[in-house]
Amino acid sequence: MLDRLFHNAVDIHGEPLRLAVKDGHFVDIGDDTPGHAFGDIVDLGGRLVMPGFVDGHIHLDKSFVGDAWRPHIEAHALRDRLAAEKALLARARPMEERALALIEQAAAFGTVAMRCHVDVDATTGLDHLHAVMQARSQWLDRVAIEIVAFPQAGVMSCPGTAALLDAAMREGATVIGGIDPTTFDGDADGQLDVVFGIAERRGVKVDIHLHEPGMHGIEQLQRIAERTRALGMAGRVAVSHAYALGEVPVDVVDRIATVLADADVAIMTNAPGDRPFPPVLRLRAAGVHVFAGNDNIRDAWWPYGNGDMLQRANMIGYRSGFYTDQDLLVALDMATSAGAAVLGMRDYGLHAGNEATFLVIDAPNGAAAVAGMPSRRTIVRRGEIGRGDEGTRLFEHVN
Repeated sequence: MLDRLFHNAVDIHGEPLRLAVKDGHFVDIGDDTPGHAFGDIVDLGGRLVMPGFVDGHIHLDKSFVGDAWRPHIEAHALRDRLAAEKALLARARPMEERALALIEQAAAFGTVAMRCHVDVDATTGLDHLHAVMQARSQWLDRVAIEIVAFPQAGVMSCPGTAALLDAAMREGATVIGGIDPTTFDGDADGQLDVVFGIAERRGVKVDIHLHEPGMHGIEQLQRIAERTRALGMAGRVAVSHAYALGEVPVDVVDRIATVLADADVAIMTNAPGDRPFPPVLRLRAAGVHVFAGNDNIRDAWWPYGNGDMLQRANMIGYRSGFYTDQDLLVALDMATSAGAAVLGMRDYGLHAGNEATFLVIDAPNGAAAVAGMPSRRTIVRRGEIGRGDEGTRLFEHVN
């Protein structure tokens, strides 16, 4: 006997779907009832079933979610912004408490995994890392959190940071970060030597913040791709933001897209409101892996955000001019399966044998969910129906 049958659902294309579960895993997924007896049958009322959201870029150590509202402080240079952030964080609630509040909020929207960039440099030491790891430990069974050691204050321009980045890998971070190797750090080869050197030595992944403009940014992408190929790190390197891809002519985009695709370097975008951003469809057509994240959420960098990856998919679609169902599903993929691939999640998605964790959303298909961002949604974890902070229950047991 199987544990539970979820029926009368639809998939992202609006097609009928039934899901059979035993011992917390899918044993059968399709549009026909499997030939087994069930201990429980759940009617999903014709609603959308899809995998949980994956936030491919978040900063749990920076957010003021769970704290008092902090009015935004204007800053005209990156180092001025860093100084404003430190002043605000010094007056905030403990970092672990704020990280827990944001994880809980994101989980309530349906996020099941995230890549968290945590400040690690000579100005902060490993304090942020330890706080986020403590918060992560309280959510291990519900949200998978991959930690990036992120040198927010620079690598070469902040002496002592290289050693701390290496220490962060020993203490549990599994991705090494970087930031604007030329325009911020002033030494592209030096920073990339450190970042890729640690990645090679520790066997970890790479995710570099890249805000550098125009052809400067394109040249940086070229350098990153070359190092990725040279070290055999295909599929293990990502570049976050890459604004330059939205600032250069299409022939330049096409040229560097081929380079990125050949090296298997992924691109993360959150479709920021005040900057150009990568042309998603053009990059994907060239074979580049493009995924999504929320980035900063109600912190010193900007006051926006709530942790909802469906809202982020909507924003990506809106800013990209996605109108067809096919294009809207690209935005949904960026907030789910594309991010899961970058994080290396092997038990994710609606496939027989995988963990039976999924979302039920009050929508007729995935495109409608992206366009309308329905708030009524429930998460099913390992075949068990969520309650409380897991969202509103949308369905009832049949027996």
